[in-house]
Formats: sequence, C-alpha cells, structure tokens
Amino acid sequence: MICFAAIALLVGGCTAYGAQSVAPATPQAPATEAQTPMTKDQAKELFRSVDEILSFASNDSGLPIDHAVKRKLISRDEVNRYLREKFDEDQGAKRMERSEVVLKKFGLLDRDFHLRTFLLSLLTEQIAGFYDNKTKTVNLLDWIAPDEQKPVLAHELTHALQDQKINLTKWSEVSLDDTSHNVVEDNHHLQVDEADTARGAVAEGQAMAVFVDYTLRPSGKTLADSPELADKLKDQVSDTSGSPVMARAPLLLQESLLFPYSDGLSFEQAILVKAGKQAAFAGVLANSPSSSFEIMHPEAYMAHAPVPVIRLPDIHPLLEPEYVPYDVGVMGELDVRILTELFGGREQAQALSPEWNGGVYYAAQRRSAVTAAQKESTASIALLYYSRWKNTDSARSFMHIYAAQIPRKYSGVVERAKDEADDDEKVYSTSEGDVVISRSGDSVFIGEGFDLSLARKLRESITSVQPTSRIQQVSAPRHEPALSMARVLASFGGVNAGALQRYTSTGANK
Repeated sequence: MICFAAIALLVGGCTAYGAQSVAPATPQAPATEAQTPMTKDQAKELFRSVDEILSFASNDSGLPIDHAVKRKLISRDEVNRYLREKFDEDQGAKRMERSEVVLKKFGLLDRDFHLRTFLLSLLTEQIAGFYDNKTKTVNLLDWIAPDEQKPVLAHELTHALQDQKINLTKWSEVSLDDTSHNVVEDNHHLQVDEADTARGAVAEGQAMAVFVDYTLRPSGKTLADSPELADKLKDQVSDTSGSPVMARAPLLLQESLLFPYSDGLSFEQAILVKAGKQAAFAGVLANSPSSSFEIMHPEAYMAHAPVPVIRLPDIHPLLEPEYVPYDVGVMGELDVRILTELFGGREQAQALSPEWNGGVYYAAQRRSAVTAAQKESTASIALLYYSRWKNTDSARSFMHIYAAQIPRKYSGVVERAKDEADDDEKVYSTSEGDVVISRSGDSVFIGEGFDLSLARKLRESITSVQPTSRIQQVSAPRHEPALSMARVLASFGGVNAGALQRYTSTGANK
C-alpha cells in the first residue's frame, strides 16, 4: 500500500520487519518520567525471571523452547540511540518517508504534517522492553522495576519463541520496497503488498494473547476460555490515553499502529476459541493470512474464503510522456475503514468497510518535478484509485463520501458540471489539476492530478481488464497502504498496553 506501504512500511512490526518488537511502557513507569536505575539485586531477579516467563509463554502458546534466550540490561539512552539508529537504517522507514507525499495526496495526513519528526517522538515516548530478532536478545530496561517488566516479558518472549520456530527475519521478508517500472512488477507488488501487515498482526496478536494470559493468572482465566473478553480487550488495546504522543496522532497513525495489537489479538482469540492452541499459534505461523481482510474476518481465514484482489493493466504507455512511476499498492479493508472514518465518521466506516470488495491505487510523479521541494509537494503527484464494492449502493455511498472531501483537500475547487458525463461522474478543477470521481455499477474510479482526458483513458484501461463477476482470490500475499504504515511503526513498537494491563489485572473477573 502506499504509505500504507510506507507505513506498513513504517509499522512493519517486530515480526513484519524481522527487526525487533517493542512493547509499551506500563502505567507505573511512563517513559517521560526520570526513573532510578534498578539495583544489582533487582537486575538479578529480572534476569532469573526470563527463563520462568519463557517457560510460561511456551506452555501457553505451545511453541517449543529450542534454546535459552539471551538477555541484556540497557539504559534509556541506549534504547533511544538504538531506536533512532534503526529508524535511520530501516528500509520501511525510508519508504515511509517517500510515501508521505502520497498519504497527503489521499488526505490521510495534513499537508503540513511532518511524519518523521512525529514518529521519532512516538518511538521514544514509551517502551518497556524489546526482543531484537537480529541479535536474538531480549533487552531489559534498567529504569523499570522487575515486577513491572514481567508482563512485558511474556509478550516479548513470545516473539523469541516465534523466532525460534520460524525465523522471524526470513518469515517477514515478503514485500518489495522498490518502485515497479512495468505491468508485471506492478501486479507482483499488488500480490505481496499486504502480507507483512497480516504477518505483523499475527505476531503481535499471539504475543498479546500470551501477555493477556500472563496477567490473567490470578483470576484462573485465559483468553481461550473467556470469549466474552474479546471486545473489551480490543477496546483496551486501542486506548491511547496512556500515550500523549499517540493521543494526538492522526487517525491513520493511530489505526495503523494499533491494528497489529488490537485486531491481531481479536484474530488470535477467534482461532483459539474455534480451533485450539495449535491452530492459533504454530498453525497460523505455518499458514499465515495474507491480508487485513483475513485479520479482520478470522472466520474467512479459517474457511479459506477468497480474498478480493484487483489487477492492473499496462498503464505505463499512457503515463510515460509526462510521469514516472512513484508508488503502487493495495487499498485493503483496513485502509478503507481508516479513510471512511476520517472522511465520513466512525458510523459510516463501520457500515461501509465490510462492503469493500477490492481496491488498488497507483501514484505517478510529474517529470517536470526536478527540485527537492517540487518532489516533496503533493502537486507533483497524480493519483488514481480504483475500488470495487459488494453492491452498487455501497459504491455510491463511497463515491459521495470521497467527493465531499475534495474541497477540503484542495483550494480553488470548482465543479465542472458541463464536463460530467452523467450523475455518476463528478469533475472538478483544483489547485493541483483535474479531479474525476465516477461510479460504474459496483466500482468507483478516482483520478486526482491527471487531466480529464488521461484520467478517463486510465479508467477505461483498468475497468476493461476486471472480471465481470466476483473479484477473484489472490494466491500470494499482498500489502496495503495504511497497513504499510502499520508495518513500519510496529517494527519499532510503541503500542500502549497500559490500559489493557490495568483491565486484565483488576477487572477481568468482575
């Protein structure tokens, strides 16, 4: 996906990126407070607890222990330095920076928002331990008391067990970061675009399941035998009140970052309740979902239901005179949920996103954009977005929601009714070129920045290669925009589990 890609990119997930997983700080140890380093005796206690908690995680998940996990005590300065260095070298973060302009073109980020600055603040705001896939080491924090780190260890050591089972680094390497330059590469990107997002949700969902079971121990309950906890736990994981930076984040960042933890947890619980421990842990790692659609609908994953996918024709000859390829990706159900909530509100998002039946976007940059400032401007980007829906009413609703945002995205907007073919087409002049939005049956085409004649040619080219019946299942993994974002952020962590821990430790048995 676009930023998605980028973000997926960005959020890549400890598992998705194969780099590391970072768990959130507990409410007792906010990252913004200065903490006294633990004593030598406390450090020894924490080191000893690693093996005990690793054993718990193994029994709880059914994932075997192949060998002991290395452990290391580090300071806050070391953590911050490590995160910043990783951010600078991470390929997902680099793609995120590249895709920032596309996210702004979509209207998912404000034009004056500085994504890199914000993400660095977020990454260093809260942290309570992390497992590094590359060094095979669980990193313990010297400023947080052992008892406060132990639940986090249950989460992070689950990642260590996953790593021993399937090698998280290799398992995560399913997406492409390079720009595609022809139709074959375009469609290959679409096939693998969302896979890392889905795998990140699996990895974090499993780790959250063990985290929950560890905190539920006093009550004698587990996630598997307490299905009534599902919605409450998802709400708690999505709570941003313990993270000042996250609380003021754009909706895209909040949803993308929390998706692997909240929806990943719901996915894992559904598999646990329906099919048992082996299927929910080792089984899902061996046969991973490939899309946010499957994560959001675990029953579809278990039933091997088709995953909607759209293919692109060769549009390069149409674009080459004026544009160079910039980005291509899937617009999955998660992306639609975020987009429609941002544009139309939560109720419309909840009603409309389940009606999604496939989506793809393509971004191209004007050859005339040569300076850094020009390339960073949304005016340099032309964007097309083609989506299909389960019925014409849903397609029509999405068209109206998207069209209502055009005056908010651009200045100088004038609707050109005389150029509109019929009631199912909207044409606008804007500060960044022509915009056309049209519906045909259950599909919606959007072109932004292309002149009207070129946009219509692109629309006809794309619609001509789509099947007239149900969108077919993709056999390979895919990747989507918002998700993309999710990959990058998740790769560094930062989710707020404090509220969840408070709930599971004090209110689960009420």
